[in-house]
Amino acid sequence: MTPGGDPQWRSLGELASIGMTMVLSTVIGLGAGYWGDRWLGTSPWLMLSGLLLGIVTGFVNLFRSVKTAERRMNESDHD
Repeated sequence: MTPGGDPQWRSLGELASIGMTMVLSTVIGLGAGYWGDRWLGTSPWLMLSGLLLGIVTGFVNLFRSVKTAERRMNESDHD
């Protein structure tokens, strides 16, 4: 086995962490918006903005992870 590990297993590990990344980014955005609303008294606008930003961040990470995993799978197929 190579020191870097099998690219297919590495790709599988990255794809398995996508769910956790999406949940965490959404919760962090929601929490930051909630905190900002309580601090500034702008309820519910910062919370909704934070939620939207968290969801967008989660999907950006999803697309990046899938693209990286696909690239690794293609490289391992050519070897």
